[in-house]
Amino acid sequence: MAINRRLSSDLDFEEVLEQQQRIRVFQDNQLIDSSSLVIRFDDSVVVTQSGVSDIAYHNRKECEFFELRKR
Repeated sequence: MAINRRLSSDLDFEEVLEQQQRIRVFQDNQLIDSSSLVIRFDDSVVVTQSGVSDIAYHNRKECEFFELRKR
């Protein structure tokens, strides 16, 4: 079973980026991105990649981000 940890600060995103942890992205209480890696982020956008050519851009204010950790 996975443990979900909410990502909110730049430090959280930096940690996930460095450790190459998978994340989930929710928008309007719906899962829109699952098991993706953060490849870049700034104050307004988080860029995730789930496959070789599958890159997504998520508005940081409109989405919720959660790190997936295995027990």
